[in-house]
Amino acid sequence: MTDRKMTIREMCEAFDVTPRTLRFYEAKELLFPIREGQKRLFTKRDRARLKLILRGKRFGFSLEEIRQLLDLYYMDDSQETQLRKTYTLAEKHLAEMEAQRDELNEAIAELKEQMAWGAKRLKELAPDRAAG
Repeated sequence: MTDRKMTIREMCEAFDVTPRTLRFYEAKELLFPIREGQKRLFTKRDRARLKLILRGKRFGFSLEEIRQLLDLYYMDDSQETQLRKTYTLAEKHLAEMEAQRDELNEAIAELKEQMAWGAKRLKELAPDRAAG
């Protein structure tokens, strides 16, 4: 992408989001488009921020966590503070996601056991009409 400004429609197409999503992030002060009358024009900075917002949401970060990380971008430490904070939050979210995955795997295994028991029991009760 170039340095040129993008309209809402172009942003929606480029990032597969809705205008409502862009207005929501603007209202939450995560994006800062330039206003020309009723038009909103998004800069390269807005595009980079939206990419990080969407990635953060995908990884389970809250909007407040995302805001804090974006606010750290402009500190004078070559982004070290932002990177350290991002890494710490990523570790936390990874652990949560792995725990959720483990719980889901257990539930799947338990459901399969119950279904196998049910199929066996149905076969015993009505051998000619066993579950499929």
